Amino acid sequence: MTAYHFVAASERFLTVEEPLEEVLRERRRNYEENDKTIDFWLVRQPSFLEAPEMAAVNAQLPKPAAAVISTDATFITFLKLRLEFVLEGRFESPSTAIPEALASNAA
Repeated sequence: MTAYHFVAASERFLTVEEPLEEVLRERRRNYEENDKTIDFWLVRQPSFLEAPEMAAVNAQLPKPAAAVISTDATFITFLKLRLEFVLEGRFESPSTAIPEALASNAA
């Protein structure tokens, strides 16, 4: 199983109100320069939040929601500190409730 870490908030907050696009673009550039595989995704209306184990997180999020998912916990902690008004969490996939396809539906 793969551990995924995420920050989630309203889609409007992540895509309009915050300069998240700039942060993700800079990280992507850095990965390309260092020949690293992309391990983060911006997901609009993430389906993994519909899993029963995510009910508490999902209930707190304004709809429509969006999330940045990554296998890098440090990057997600950075985003949490940078963006402030987001929920942070983690899940493992594939699992019974969250198949691999739902975890990375941003790809």
